[in-house]
Amino acid sequence: MKPSVLTGIITRLEAMTHTDNEREVRRFELDGVEKCQVAFIPETDSFEMVDSHNGDVFQFDDIDLVAIEIFELLA
Repeated sequence: MKPSVLTGIITRLEAMTHTDNEREVRRFELDGVEKCQVAFIPETDSFEMVDSHNGDVFQFDDIDLVAIEIFELLA
């Protein structure tokens, strides 16, 4: 059985939330091509995702929802 991709995404997102009030940014890539950038914003306790393909910006206050969006971009 292959390891869960969602578990890896959630682990990276959770690590972003354990910072000292600094904005953390992670890039998610597929085969070396950036699919999106995700920032954790401590002031609002939320995530901001930028779709690298079209520049659309999305706000999430739920880690599961942003993980699903990232997963769909990587699929």
